[in-house]
Amino acid sequence: MNGGLTVRLLICAGGTGGGVYPALAVLEQLKAPTLKTERRTLSLSKPDDLKLLWVGGEGGMEAELVKRQGIPFATIPAAGVHGVGPKQLPRNLSLLTRGVWASRHILKAFRPDVLFFTGGYVAVPMAVAGWRVPTLLHVPDIEPGLALKTLARLADRITVTTESSRKYFPARSDVIVTGYPVRSGLTKWNRLSAYKKMKLGEGLPVLLVFGGSKGASTINNALLSNLPTLLEKCQIIHVSGELNWPTVKAAQENLPTKQANRYHAFPYLHEEMGAALAAADLVLSRAGASTLGEFPFFGLPAILVPYPHAWRYQKINADYLAQRGAAIVIEDARLKNELLPVVSALLENPVKRGAMCAAMRNLAHPQAAAAIANQLLALAGMKG
Repeated sequence: MNGGLTVRLLICAGGTGGGVYPALAVLEQLKAPTLKTERRTLSLSKPDDLKLLWVGGEGGMEAELVKRQGIPFATIPAAGVHGVGPKQLPRNLSLLTRGVWASRHILKAFRPDVLFFTGGYVAVPMAVAGWRVPTLLHVPDIEPGLALKTLARLADRITVTTESSRKYFPARSDVIVTGYPVRSGLTKWNRLSAYKKMKLGEGLPVLLVFGGSKGASTINNALLSNLPTLLEKCQIIHVSGELNWPTVKAAQENLPTKQANRYHAFPYLHEEMGAALAAADLVLSRAGASTLGEFPFFGLPAILVPYPHAWRYQKINADYLAQRGAAIVIEDARLKNELLPVVSALLENPVKRGAMCAAMRNLAHPQAAAAIANQLLALAGMKG
C-alpha cells in the first residue's frame, strides 16, 4: 500500500443511470477509509489525498446531481454526431472541436493523474485532449454506443458490467468484468425501513413503476389507464419523472381515499430510490444500464419496456435479463394493452416472482464499485 500518494482524478460522464450514478458509486469507494477488493486492500492516507474534478456538458442534467455531492464541477462544449442530420452536423462538429480546446485548458490547470469515463459524448473531447493521461473507461450498458466505442480506442483499461460485453471489444485483452456499481445510498435500506419510509401497509404486494430521470410517457400513460384496477391488487410506488408529474399528480388527487392511500407518486427520488427498490415486489421500468446493477442487488423481478427511439442498448439489456429468467420484456407499442394482464399474472403468482427474484439476484456484483476503484488507483500509480 502506498498511502503517501495524492491522486488527482478527473471524471467525465453524462446522463444519470448510465453515466453519473456509476461514477458516484465508484467515488464513494475511493473516499472510504479502506478500499477492499478480492485481491488486496488499498487506501489513501486521508480524504484530502483524493483531488476531484467532474467535467460535464454545458447544460447537462448531471450538474445538479454532481454538485449535490459537493464535487467541483466544470463544463465543456460537446454534442453527439451519431444519427445527426446534415444541417445539424457542422454545428455539432464545431462544438466537439471547441470541447477539445476547452478540455486542454482544464487538463493543464488540474493536471489529473487518471481520467475516468462512464459514458456520453461529453467525454469524447476530453479523451482526445487527454490521450496521454492514463484512462479508465467503464461501460455500463451491455453494448457500448458510438461514443463509448470511440472512447475505448483511447482508454488504457476497460471495465464492463457483464461478460456479454467482451464481444464488443474483440481486439482488447484488458477488458475486466466488474458488474454495475451501485451507490451505497441505495443499499442501506432493508424492507422494514423501506416500508416505513414509503408509508406502505402490510398485506398487499408492492409494484414500483419507474421511467428514468426524465420519465417515460408510455409507461406513465399505460399505468394511469389501468390505475384503479391495479390499486385493487397492489400498492404502487410511481416515480413519474418531472415532465409528466402534473398529469400524475392530478390523477392521484382524483382517486378515492382507499386507492389514494395505496398510490405513492413522486416526480423523482434521490437517495429514497433505495427505499422504493427495497420495498418493491415487482418493478415496471425502462431498461437502462442501472437495471443491470440495481435490480440484481435487490433481487427485484422486472417487467422491462425498452425505449424504442434510442440506440438498441436498452433492448439488449432487457433481453439479457429476460434470457436468464429475471425479467419479462414488453415492446413499447404493446404496453398499453399488455400491462394489466402481465402485471396481474405476476402479482397473483408468488412462486413465479420468487423464481425471477432468485434469477435476478444471481446476476448481482456487490463489489463492482470497489473493483473499479481499485483499477483507477492502479492506473494512478498506487500499487497494493
